[in-house]
Amino acid sequence: MTLLQTEPTTGPTLEQAEKTVDRTDWVSSLPFFAVHAAPLAAFFVTVTWKDWVLCGVLYVVRMFCITAGYHRYFSHRSYKMTRFFQFVMAFGGTTAVQKGPLWWASHHRSHHRYTDLDDDVHSPRDGIWWSHVGWILSTKHKDTDVSNIKDFAVFPELRFLERASWIGPWLLALACLLIGGWGGLLIGFFLSTVLLWHGTFLVNSMAHIVGRRRYATPDTSRNSLIVALVTGGEGWHNNHHYLPASVRQGFRWWEIDPTWYVLRGLACLRVVRDLKNPPARLLDQARVRDGAFDIGMFRSYWEQAVKLTGDRIADLTARPIPSGPDFPTRATAVGTSDEASTEPAAENPDGDDATRLAGLIARTLESADQFAKSTRRTRTMDKSILEAGSTSDPKRG
Repeated sequence: MTLLQTEPTTGPTLEQAEKTVDRTDWVSSLPFFAVHAAPLAAFFVTVTWKDWVLCGVLYVVRMFCITAGYHRYFSHRSYKMTRFFQFVMAFGGTTAVQKGPLWWASHHRSHHRYTDLDDDVHSPRDGIWWSHVGWILSTKHKDTDVSNIKDFAVFPELRFLERASWIGPWLLALACLLIGGWGGLLIGFFLSTVLLWHGTFLVNSMAHIVGRRRYATPDTSRNSLIVALVTGGEGWHNNHHYLPASVRQGFRWWEIDPTWYVLRGLACLRVVRDLKNPPARLLDQARVRDGAFDIGMFRSYWEQAVKLTGDRIADLTARPIPSGPDFPTRATAVGTSDEASTEPAAENPDGDDATRLAGLIARTLESADQFAKSTRRTRTMDKSILEAGSTSDPKRG
């Protein structure tokens, strides 16, 4: 989930990724830090309880526009609504100062397509700072990849909001100033915006680091009650990555999901319709506690070990796996180490440690993928589950 201007990923090479990741554009990020500093000015003006109420209301309402609108509707199409209410939801999302709905949804769909792989726009594998806010402050993901959001890019009113996403925040800031004066602006608007940003960003960072995993998804997503409370139900992130098209993210009665409750109410009022609920037959499948091999965490731990060599799994597995009589086995390499050291390097091109490690990693991951499939119950590939951000991806093998 997201904010500021940043460039779409188009499959950069490893060298390009290494050059761009964790690079902050400090100049263009000055407004971001200025908004963080703005609430401090409240110490020099009169602040009333009404300003704090305004802060709370704007946080809750705008968080709903992000979770129900930008995320569950525009990113995953987990329900339907009329074109009018679609525009209202999109406009409400822009007031959260997280750019337009097309940019937001496009990047989120990329996140689901490449979760915890090299092309993931905000994976914690590149560091907590990067996944939480660094990727937004960089220039790497500045533009909107329209090809990734064609279904909504056909609406001219959404394209207008994409170009003029500043209108909503400015109008809201002006309204806060008129309602509560300087206290209403600094606390009601600026403070609630900062809290809203970091509440949203927690899903990208902490929901992949802290919490429990119910399902053996091919990523590191986790379920967290704390994140769910802060974000209106988005903390059940492992559930979400298992069934991304489900409008409901809290699968159990005790998994609090306020966004889902409100959407149910709106469905009763016929504001929204065709809510996609998680199929009951899938809720008890692929559970880690039932013996499903947790390939997502295995890949994460394995990659951490590989990083000690200075290379990433994605890079190493892309290399050809040495095979044949000319590929030295571990026993051969150990038994003839002295003799081999006298041979010219060109006559033993596949004998270097990096290449042997590449072969080992590729074979290990292949075996792990096969084992993960064998320990999971058969999962029916419904169209409703696969569309709009399915966890299935050919790059995962």
